[in-house]
Amino acid sequence: MHVLVVNAGSSSLKLSLLADGDQLVASSDLPRPQPSELERVLSGFLENNPEVGAAGHRVVHGGSLFIEPVLLDDRADAILETLADLAPLHNPQGLAGISALRSLRPELPQIACFDTAFHATMPAKASTYAIPRSWRDRWGIRRYGFHGLSHARASRRAGELLGRPAEQLRLVTAHLGAGGSLAAVAFGRSVDTTMGFTPLEGLVMATRSGSVDPGIILWVQQHGGLSVDDVQAALEHESGLRGLSETSGDLRQVIAAMDAGDPAARLAYEVYVYRIQTSVAAMCAAMGGIDGLVFTGGAGEAAPLLRADVCAGLTFLQIGLDDPSNYSGTGDRRISAEGVTPAALVVHAREDLEVARHVRMMLR
Repeated sequence: MHVLVVNAGSSSLKLSLLADGDQLVASSDLPRPQPSELERVLSGFLENNPEVGAAGHRVVHGGSLFIEPVLLDDRADAILETLADLAPLHNPQGLAGISALRSLRPELPQIACFDTAFHATMPAKASTYAIPRSWRDRWGIRRYGFHGLSHARASRRAGELLGRPAEQLRLVTAHLGAGGSLAAVAFGRSVDTTMGFTPLEGLVMATRSGSVDPGIILWVQQHGGLSVDDVQAALEHESGLRGLSETSGDLRQVIAAMDAGDPAARLAYEVYVYRIQTSVAAMCAAMGGIDGLVFTGGAGEAAPLLRADVCAGLTFLQIGLDDPSNYSGTGDRRISAEGVTPAALVVHAREDLEVARHVRMMLR
């Protein structure tokens, strides 16, 4: 069965068609089309690939209700609509893709796969905020975690590279891209992660702040007269690497500026690396050790300097790199010496493979 994977993000629309053996038959990576254009784009893809037998959608937030993939119908759609506010930059785009595809192919089975679902296995001590119980009960506030499809794929692929199933390993998976998060994957299950109720928590990201003192938010509102919208825009779009470097949120440009002697860019890079290092240590504490550190995502895969600098601060965990493998190797690979534990690895982010895997399991 050919599976169409629809990844409708905040700024892009990624379409992948995978055959039975996960061979990539066709793909398209486009800037996010306007809602009025979405149906036309999908229609063109379907016309060129009429063999689609089912569709899987990456949906960022499933809340507490969706902790595993779900076959979509009117009831599931209605529940998803109520979760849109939990991920306002992402969930509405996913829902728009589902609706457009249903209009074009109403008979086509569609399955939603949730980035939050992989982290539903976190124990209460990791998922619970120390806030009033009334907040937790009324609004479902808890640590959900994100990038779950990527973390699941990275951990499974790492096990293949190490010749052991993920169920026998303690892995820290590092999804580092425009957004970034770490996960502690202990024996195949997520037991902690750096993102929380929203994708703002955790690591420093391209334009997102990551974790900050909540008192800062109160202070700038009280003393600076900033509105909720002002604060949200600043934390999501004007912070992170962009806010620190005052140059760019693109790690490549930050590194180039740092190499050219820009002190703000150097500080941005050092803060970015430091937050990853300390968070890796926290993930190890959640598992009582580590067998492997897995880099994935755009920056995780494409920035050997980043990997080297992150690992240079983790020698107390006995994590070290093999420079030729790190700087000149390609593809999914081990970048630490053979036989050394913990291992360091690079895995290409393929959320489409994880979505297709879930679709096939659901429709067996």
